[in-house]
Amino acid sequence: MTTTAAAANPVLRVAPAAPAVAAAYFRAGLAFHADVSDVAAALAGEGDPGFVVVDSRSTASWDQGHIPGAIHLPTALIPEQAEQLLDKDVPVVTYCWGPGCNGATRAALALAELGYQVKEMLGGFEYWAREGFAYETWEGAVRRAADPLTAPVDSEDCGC
Repeated sequence: MTTTAAAANPVLRVAPAAPAVAAAYFRAGLAFHADVSDVAAALAGEGDPGFVVVDSRSTASWDQGHIPGAIHLPTALIPEQAEQLLDKDVPVVTYCWGPGCNGATRAALALAELGYQVKEMLGGFEYWAREGFAYETWEGAVRRAADPLTAPVDSEDCGC
């Protein structure tokens, strides 16, 4: 591709990073994030998944729907309640509403500043429900059909 063509191409206007730089960046991203499918698979597996899930939303949001087994710890309460609810030796995965909300990021930051190992669950509760995983509400258990735009409808594995 010529320099002129690259300059006109919005994707290549800024050249891709060198492979080693890209690998370091993407490896770091995986240290900070987990996706909904991986969290669900780990929770559904045999035995202890090796982490706890924290829902950082309000009580009204929690009542509307939350991941089974999650700990309810709204972000504003983390400084005063985290040590009562969480073990610093056990990694934490935070979630909030969804990709348009940074509540899980704020919760992860608050926990990291207190000395917890933490990852943020990409997609949040929205993608948990959209991918067809069971969740609990104040009325009981719920499970929606998988949204074909977010998860395969005929397979449990997307192949990622």
